[in-house]
Amino acid sequence: MGPLVWLLCLCSLALSYTAGGDVCVSGHDSGPVFEGQPSNVLFPEGLTEEPVIFTCQARASPAATYRWKVNGTEVLLGEDSRYTLVAGNLLIGSPQRGRDAGSYQCLASNRCGTVLSQAANLKFGYVHPFPPDPRSPQTVPEGGGITLNCQPPPHYPVLSYRWFFNEFPVFVKLDSGRWFISQVTGNLHLAKAELRDTGDYYCFTTNHMNVHTKNVFSRANQLTVQPDANPRKSAPKIRVRFPPETYALTGQTARLECFAHGNPVPTLRWRKVESSLPPKVAPSADTPTLTIPNLSFEDEGLYECEAQNSEGQDSYQGRITVQARPEWTQVMSNSEVEISSEMHWSCLAAGKPKPSIHWLRNGLPLRTQDRIEVNGGQLRISHLTLEDSGMYQCVAENKHGTIYSNAELRVQVHAPDFRLSPVRRLVPAARGGRVVIECRPRAAPKPTLFWSRGTELLTNSSRVTVTPEGNLWITNISRADEGRYTCFAENYLGKANSTGILSVRESTKITLAPSNADINQGENVTLQCHASHDPSMDLTFTWSLNGASLDPEKSGGHFRRLEADGQLRHAGTYSCTAQTVVDSTSASARLVVRGPPGPPGGIVIKDVNETVVELGWSQGYDNHSPIGKYVVKGRSSLAPVWKQMRTDPPTVEGNAESAYVIGLLPWTHYEFQVIASNILGSGEPSMASAMVRTRQAAPTVAPSGLGGGGGDRNELIITWTPMAQEYQNGDGFGYILAFRKRGALLWLVERVPGADSSRFIYNNQSLSLYCPFQVKIKAYNSQGEGPFSQTAIVYSAEGEPTEAPRRINATALTAFEIMVSWDPVEHVTPNGAVQGYEIRYWRPQDRKEAADRVRTAGLETMARVSGLRPITVYYVTILAYNSAGTGPPSPQTFVTTKKPPPDRPPGNVSWRTDGSWVTVIWDQVKALKNESAVLGYKILYRHEGQHALKVLEKNKRSISLPLPKDNSYVVLEICAWGEGGNGPPHETIVSRDSSTDMMVQNSAGHLSQCHTLLPTAAVLLLLIGLGELRL
Repeated sequence: MGPLVWLLCLCSLALSYTAGGDVCVSGHDSGPVFEGQPSNVLFPEGLTEEPVIFTCQARASPAATYRWKVNGTEVLLGEDSRYTLVAGNLLIGSPQRGRDAGSYQCLASNRCGTVLSQAANLKFGYVHPFPPDPRSPQTVPEGGGITLNCQPPPHYPVLSYRWFFNEFPVFVKLDSGRWFISQVTGNLHLAKAELRDTGDYYCFTTNHMNVHTKNVFSRANQLTVQPDANPRKSAPKIRVRFPPETYALTGQTARLECFAHGNPVPTLRWRKVESSLPPKVAPSADTPTLTIPNLSFEDEGLYECEAQNSEGQDSYQGRITVQARPEWTQVMSNSEVEISSEMHWSCLAAGKPKPSIHWLRNGLPLRTQDRIEVNGGQLRISHLTLEDSGMYQCVAENKHGTIYSNAELRVQVHAPDFRLSPVRRLVPAARGGRVVIECRPRAAPKPTLFWSRGTELLTNSSRVTVTPEGNLWITNISRADEGRYTCFAENYLGKANSTGILSVRESTKITLAPSNADINQGENVTLQCHASHDPSMDLTFTWSLNGASLDPEKSGGHFRRLEADGQLRHAGTYSCTAQTVVDSTSASARLVVRGPPGPPGGIVIKDVNETVVELGWSQGYDNHSPIGKYVVKGRSSLAPVWKQMRTDPPTVEGNAESAYVIGLLPWTHYEFQVIASNILGSGEPSMASAMVRTRQAAPTVAPSGLGGGGGDRNELIITWTPMAQEYQNGDGFGYILAFRKRGALLWLVERVPGADSSRFIYNNQSLSLYCPFQVKIKAYNSQGEGPFSQTAIVYSAEGEPTEAPRRINATALTAFEIMVSWDPVEHVTPNGAVQGYEIRYWRPQDRKEAADRVRTAGLETMARVSGLRPITVYYVTILAYNSAGTGPPSPQTFVTTKKPPPDRPPGNVSWRTDGSWVTVIWDQVKALKNESAVLGYKILYRHEGQHALKVLEKNKRSISLPLPKDNSYVVLEICAWGEGGNGPPHETIVSRDSSTDMMVQNSAGHLSQCHTLLPTAAVLLLLIGLGELRL
């Protein structure tokens, strides 16, 4: 009696499960699936008039109901009026930090189960005012470095920092390299103070809270820069250091700060120890903040900041460790499992640190007990019951985040049913072939299955098999196997059956198989295939290459023939398949395509030294033509374009699998690729090798551009061209200078660190003026020293010239220009070498100290001074100059400029043509009392880039000129001239077409070539590529 009662109870439970009510209805209901989950909220503190809104939306049938938790405790929605639930979303009114900050989660439920959302944090953003207390003044000597502390007030989240100078909004500009604002501490750093830096500095902070921002600024930081006539130079000292260990997440941006004080202002350079900086950091590689966007695990490592100036260098190292939030690599999916069976789910997550995994059922923790086994990412439930149905969640978390994978489990229980998957009504099969008739009723628990043919119950035999899954297999089919076949299914809840009819057809056979072919690349080939088949069915042909089906559109459709144009990718085994709905048959042929070799494989670096790398590789596919030779190509960080490299041996034979690449630069990153070739051509290059850096070596070339001179008294300035990176050969790079007075025995030697250094100043109080030194230079690095350069002669600082020019003469050329001449001074003196002369000129009413100045370049003893005023007296004096300054002035002389030329162009200009000539006529220009007399006229003739100048006497008021042979035009400029220079021009455009009257008078402000003509005394007639002019 007991088993019968149990069976009746189970049947009653199954009917209740399928009928609905408070039980999930299979095939109709679905558990909650999140479409919108809550996300973190940063809310401005004190903004009580706006609510906090957390989103929660789930797709479910029937519709989901919602609950919320804060810090693991249920939110009492009906008891606290500040909480409002709107379609699943939680609204919090009058939010306050001390009461509402925390972690919020949403639970969505229906009768199929419950799911728990991801956690969302509510945090409040704020920034307090700076304390009102005054700040202590700070002083720094000129040329020194200093830090002004921001000391920001309490705040959340992080602030951004700027500083303004004396008054808002005059913000400190960071483009000079002297200033740096740390976005970690907010402190303002000054590498080298200048007198203009004295003033008040204010730390200006900004708190960004989504669309809300708040700014506060500090009290004044008073800075005084103390003057120093000779500011002390100092080597770099790094004052801003990034942490020794920096942890960052993949996909984020890491920022490392580094800044140094020093005089001169240090330059910064970043490098990744034992590797090269990734290209994505290039824009910030020489700035105080190294920015590494979109972090990946390849960015992990030790980073170094190096500060350098002419006085020395300083460096600092720190490590970046890249970690990652959890990320699913395997998730679970919805499952329908029959009652009393076993269910197994698996989920896997990656992350750093490694995520831990736990499980939830309907929002509650699931642990190992009775039939349930939980083992990390594995969940196993045996002897399933209906109560095991529900919503399950796999939860992976590490310190950087938590992720959820959701799935619904439905435990099935029902009698066999063929309505959704009946036995196929008509089952065709080919004679001599085999057939499978499937039987897949819907049933839980699993039913017992058996088959009959007509009224005959089928049992396993040599040709007939009923598989454990219930499918019927029949092999070596004949016409006698035709008939009705029925599958019967039964479990303790009921019985069902389904019937299909087996129909036997003629088999398909290949009658013409494709033939093997051997071609060169680029040649065409045709493969053919024919077959016979049952005429009551359609026949289709498909082709495959090496087992992969060919696209019918690209292979010509379902056709008996296949054509290919003989590319290497077409080589392989082609199979033709003739197919009907009941059977198929295939035939194959091999196509050989001969062509250039494929890429070599496995490029490895076997050995590395200063200038040689040994490469190894494996032979690639020869494409049926023996490999003749290999070529090695390479590129470096200095030359990113692939180029052929020198090898040892010079020709790498086709049977080789290694070679030496020679002639490389030391301490340079290289990558290589190998290309094979045969008589049919060169193949594709191999994959690039790993990036390798050649070993360091001592420099092999000397710096160039050695020179110098100038400077202050008691100084010897030596300059050179910094060596390019390709010649540095190693780290710890710098320069060694050797210098001595010409004729002395002992050399003085100085080391100048830093690859970018280009100048050295030797200071000695006993150093005489313009003293010749023999100077030579060589480079050094951590591996040794290079060769010295050729010796150059460099002079110490000069003194000003001591001699004044004599016999000064000034002559007026025009109203606006004078000519000045003088006798030269001694070119080379013990004080130095004269570089040229300075002409000073001024009017009597001007101060001599404010005189205008013009310098000559070189040792000329005559110069023009232009831009003067007409009819004006000018005093003139001459001084010799060199790099130290000017010498004593010569005795002054004076000169009076001439009257200006008439300020009017010739008037009433007219013209007439006569065949190939044009005659131009104008009225005479008369000078006024304060103008220089008119001595004549100048005519400038221009046509298509050719110019001709004609100078006429003052009584000539017309000229005949040749016209161009085509219909183009000429431009004439006519101006009066005299002792005061050229007057303003009249411009006329003349065309061969007499019906066209084009006459244009220039405006007073137009700059004409008439004003720039050579002086009358220097030229009377200049003809350039033109015929003779007629008067």
